[in-house]
Amino acid sequence: MVAGSTRMKAGTAQKMILNMLSTGAMTRLGYVYGNLMVNLHTKNKKLTERGVGILENATGLDRRTAGKLLAVAGGRVPVAMSWRKLASAARMLRCLKQAHGQVRTAIALAKLI
Repeated sequence: MVAGSTRMKAGTAQKMILNMLSTGAMTRLGYVYGNLMVNLHTKNKKLTERGVGILENATGLDRRTAGKLLAVAGGRVPVAMSWRKLASAARMLRCLKQAHGQVRTAIALAKLI
């Protein structure tokens, strides 16, 4: 940071506050699982790779298996995450809809059904 630059310091503070607000909002919406942002739309190769990485971290699967699971789940990371633990993708989709997209709640619902 440039010494004496109050404008740079103010910009940094604004960015930190906006990051905190957006992270809090995503957490309250249920898009966070542990420390992972799981509500990811895999629209391109970069995001697909990120989704595979999230699956690796969340499930402990190897990269190849995580990639296959994501493909079978139609690129939907929350469905792929839960599918390993639950009966079917259709069941998980119903639970995600019922839980308004909140992954942790959907997993809990699927276990109860």
